[in-house]
Amino acid sequence: MDTATTSRKIAGLALPALVVLAAEPLYVLVDTAVVGHLGSVPLAAVAVGGTVLTMAAWLGTILAYGTTGRAARRFGAGDRAAAVQEGLQASWLAFSTGVVIAIGMQAAAGPLARALAGNPEIAGAAAQWMRVAAIGAPGLLLAAAGNGWMRGVQDTRRPLRFVLGANLLSAALCPILVYPAGLGLVGSAIANVVAQTVSGVCFAVALLREDISWRPHLRVIGEQLRMGRDLLIRGGAFQLSFLSATTVAARFGTATVAGHQIAMQLFFFTALVLDAVAIAAQSLVGAALGAGDAAGARVLARRIAFIGVVCGVAFAVVIAAGSGVVPRLFSSDTAVLDQAGVAWPWFVAMQPVAGLVFALDGVLIGAGDVRYLRDLTVVAALGFFLPAIWTAYVLDWGLAGIWAGLTLFVVVRCVALLMRLRTGGWAVVGAVR
Repeated sequence: MDTATTSRKIAGLALPALVVLAAEPLYVLVDTAVVGHLGSVPLAAVAVGGTVLTMAAWLGTILAYGTTGRAARRFGAGDRAAAVQEGLQASWLAFSTGVVIAIGMQAAAGPLARALAGNPEIAGAAAQWMRVAAIGAPGLLLAAAGNGWMRGVQDTRRPLRFVLGANLLSAALCPILVYPAGLGLVGSAIANVVAQTVSGVCFAVALLREDISWRPHLRVIGEQLRMGRDLLIRGGAFQLSFLSATTVAARFGTATVAGHQIAMQLFFFTALVLDAVAIAAQSLVGAALGAGDAAGARVLARRIAFIGVVCGVAFAVVIAAGSGVVPRLFSSDTAVLDQAGVAWPWFVAMQPVAGLVFALDGVLIGAGDVRYLRDLTVVAALGFFLPAIWTAYVLDWGLAGIWAGLTLFVVVRCVALLMRLRTGGWAVVGAVR
């Protein structure tokens, strides 16, 4: 496959994936804007409830990533039915997990809200919102599994329609349910449930139309759980790292943690966009290895790595150019803007490296080399990032020290990923690794 064809295939998978990835955060912005006009208590309640239910979305991302790589290998081996079966087994797992969350949250919402909110009024509103919003968990996780297997068989059009359509419907319903219908905060939760359920049903109907057996296969589900476990541990290391960075920033004062939050949220946004390249890598690399084409997988990996760096450089240029404008969109406080300015050079400098890291993460997930990714992330977090940021606190290096630690975290992972890519140990062929 020539370079132009490869680039078109990567773009053909990455661009629809980007729209799907962006749909949920954009809907959350609409939801936040609508609820914000109800007052500070409802807005705080959604913030608390959303923090808890983000865990379900995190589980969905892990499920989607694991399913994409496994389905792509089956698809690359010429067995589309087996690839769809991977999606079916992931869907059984997703639906059962979602039901457990939906039921469990009816009892757990109150204690969780009280533990997180402190304020009884906010806790009561947050618990009410969570109990309703949790009903959408089965649909949310079904959609994640559906996205996973469809990416694996390189079907990008249907996920785009399903997710975008459901979120547009919900965005239209949210203000109607909150205001004219008079449901207030509960209306926001119902709109969430509608989006997640409609999307999940669409993916379930797509499975119904496939010519496959609907019987659960416990062996396959067990293999998916093992891959999910490694991705979950990896994700946990990320969560610990980012939470620790915020904790250290808070110890330097309100302006420091606010400036850190501005740069951190923009970092998450760039990661979201770069994840689209990683998703294309999962699908294409998995398919190449499933087809027994290790050489083709290595060529794809190099091309995807190059695209990741180009995207990272583009982000660096835009972020550097916007240094005097972008932070002002988030705050007018001079002290906060000064602290954001401290983080900004580090944020710019890490972008090309981060682009390469995200791309190579996608390559190794597609190859099923998740154990290596798990171990690398844990070592980089516990051995480099956390010691660096707590040293920054002890030596009073401020936000510059925290972002230097974050940059070190990215660089360490980059070096280790390049070494892994060069050894070729990740390129194991076959329908299942």
